[in-house]
Amino acid sequence: MELHDIQRGVLSPRPSPYAATYILFRIDDPAHGRELMRRCAAVVTSAADTASPLGETWVSVAVTCQGLKALGVPQEALDSMAWEFRQGMAARATALGDVGPSAPEHWDKPLGSLDVHVVLVALAPDEQRLEAALDRARPAYEQLTGITAIWRQDCYAPPTETEHFGYRDGISHPAVDGSGVAGSNPLEKPLAPGEFVLGYPDELGGTQTTRPEILGRNGSYVAFRKLHQDVAAFRRFLAGNSADDADRELLAAKMMGRWRSGAPLALAPERDDPVLGADRLRNNTFGYETDDPDGFVTPGACHIRRANPRDAVVAGEVRLHRMIRRGTAYGPLLPEGVLDDDGVERGLMFAFVGAHLGRQFEFAQTQWLNDGVFFGSGDARDPIAATGESPGDYVIPRRPLRRKLCDVPRFVTTRGGEYAFLPSLSALRWLADPTA
Repeated sequence: MELHDIQRGVLSPRPSPYAATYILFRIDDPAHGRELMRRCAAVVTSAADTASPLGETWVSVAVTCQGLKALGVPQEALDSMAWEFRQGMAARATALGDVGPSAPEHWDKPLGSLDVHVVLVALAPDEQRLEAALDRARPAYEQLTGITAIWRQDCYAPPTETEHFGYRDGISHPAVDGSGVAGSNPLEKPLAPGEFVLGYPDELGGTQTTRPEILGRNGSYVAFRKLHQDVAAFRRFLAGNSADDADRELLAAKMMGRWRSGAPLALAPERDDPVLGADRLRNNTFGYETDDPDGFVTPGACHIRRANPRDAVVAGEVRLHRMIRRGTAYGPLLPEGVLDDDGVERGLMFAFVGAHLGRQFEFAQTQWLNDGVFFGSGDARDPIAATGESPGDYVIPRRPLRRKLCDVPRFVTTRGGEYAFLPSLSALRWLADPTA
């Protein structure tokens, strides 16, 4: 892989803990927009530069379809890109389950609007180094009057590495053949580079290209999602459906597929094992098909088995739907033991990176999280992360009788999202003069 031309944010695992900032821009003057692309090419860190002066700190730049139009990219080039990208996430809302409270009309403004053109993401191990990264990026846009910053979201990953529901996050990520970045599951064979980066063969032997080739090669599509988490409702649900603290934690594990420490049920079926949960060499090394095909240990409907069925026999080839997932918390933690909502916004900013928006992000969201047909459970939805308007049921396989939880509420609400493209460094330079 041409790592020197690929943005580091595509392939590199994030440090832990870390802080991050998302800034959205509108291009008001095409000439200034093109100058922004030229300057960003000098700011963005490549995947080959893993020892930059700022350490585990980098800046990524993505462009929406509306942004490419604002830059003056020819229509022929736009037509060669993924059709989901051209439509935009807001237009795909109904298919994605973003309805009711999650519908685009309720999203944080300006998410989902025609004004979102450029997404800048800065990431660092702490707030001090994050500000240093932003200081490095500011000259790229602050001196351009035709560029307007229209939205900002500050995020962080706490030292506990947990998200707001209390689970250890950021455990599972695939290996990309030729990237030099190891995956977190030694049992999973590295995936073809074309699954994540355009211009390389994918798992089916095909290669995603654009016209001209320089626009797409070494670039990736990304789905950004802002998801609000109703932590109080989640805690109330667990408390109302458990007999004691131990039963509550078991129920939480059966819904996620992991104990809160990160220890998977597959390796710790009886009780939590915090040492295992913190061990990056062991906490993701497992499968389902040999030892637990029927989900008596790790339910087939739980979150992690839906998001990545691994070796389980399901409808569709699992490897064709894998993607790189980055999650970052926003908002303050709800104090332990609090069961009433305090009205404060908190949740996760997600970034799903891949070369195939349709068969990766959209397939996983619609077929795996928001449905259950793929493993024989009808219209059952993910109990943790599904979107949609109505409550659903959740079944936990067990002997002699299964446990069925009825009317499980939705704990996650979409606050906004965008489809964007992470251009290569050479494509950023080309975008400075796309009609040449």
